[in-house]
Amino acid sequence: MSDLRYGWTTGACATAATKAAHAALLTGEFPDPVEITLPKGQTPAFALAVEELGEGFATAGIVKDAGDDPDVTHDALVRSTVRRGEPGSGVVFRAGPGVGTVTRPGLPLDVGEPAINPVPRRMMREVLGDADVIVEISVDDGEELARRTWNPRLGILGGLSILGTTGVVVPYSCSAWIDSIRRGVDVARAMGRTHVAGATGSTSEKVVAELHGLPEDALLDMGDFAGAVLKYLRRHPVPRLTIAGGIGKLAKLAAGHLDLHSKRSQVDFGVLAAMVGDPETAERVRNANTALDALQICQRAGVPLGDLVAARARETALATLRGAPVAVDVVVIDRAGAIVGRSGP
Repeated sequence: MSDLRYGWTTGACATAATKAAHAALLTGEFPDPVEITLPKGQTPAFALAVEELGEGFATAGIVKDAGDDPDVTHDALVRSTVRRGEPGSGVVFRAGPGVGTVTRPGLPLDVGEPAINPVPRRMMREVLGDADVIVEISVDDGEELARRTWNPRLGILGGLSILGTTGVVVPYSCSAWIDSIRRGVDVARAMGRTHVAGATGSTSEKVVAELHGLPEDALLDMGDFAGAVLKYLRRHPVPRLTIAGGIGKLAKLAAGHLDLHSKRSQVDFGVLAAMVGDPETAERVRNANTALDALQICQRAGVPLGDLVAARARETALATLRGAPVAVDVVVIDRAGAIVGRSGP
């Protein structure tokens, strides 16, 4: 994957724009380029495409560069307008034009909140320090771009979500990513590892590494490619595999999908409902907004949906392995990294 150019998330762009706008509000001057520190320590610098200083506000804009990833927001103009807030108010986020608002439960934000995800919010708070300000994030043509995403179906209305957990967009190349998975298995076998883990993301990878005390060379960069991991291990077995991921991704695996990317598979709420014994809870799960919403419905009803999903996902994995000598266990987490379901040895 080294020949592919990485890019920056909307969250990173919004953070840099916010830092520049706040500096201009305080000093009258926009830093250009503006440098920020990402969650993993990278320090990219962003050129400003928009600078506007007015009475009591400042606006900075940055054109998103998604690298070699076919991202719908590549080249989108992300703006941040910073205004002075009430003393003691802290940082207040607002959705400007092109940024959506949450209208349904099951997302990591409360209903009515701007669709600015938790990590970008934290990044912006870090660059603002203890300032009392109102931060309005907008994206030019964001409402139109959002129609090409799952936002409308998820109940995020009016525009895009401001996303990103690392600030970096990893280029989405199936062949390169699958090749890296295979090389990861090869390295683990060469190192004599008897237990490897495939995780759908950085949070689940951290959880499973700590849970089982796994070294870095036993961690496979699985992402959405569960099938690639399982099919390669079928031919090149390792004695034990742990699959870890969020409830949404593993609900897809439980339904038999081996490619967990949102463009190629969706959560089947009918399948989830069929796992639930109580008819009333099952009906609520069938009409849930997201897999997280379904999980929360079941938690309130005392139904262990996480364990049920883990067990069904394990069945899919074992079927794909076709009798290869690989013991499988599955760990399901929520967005906060808490384990909400397990199955297997």
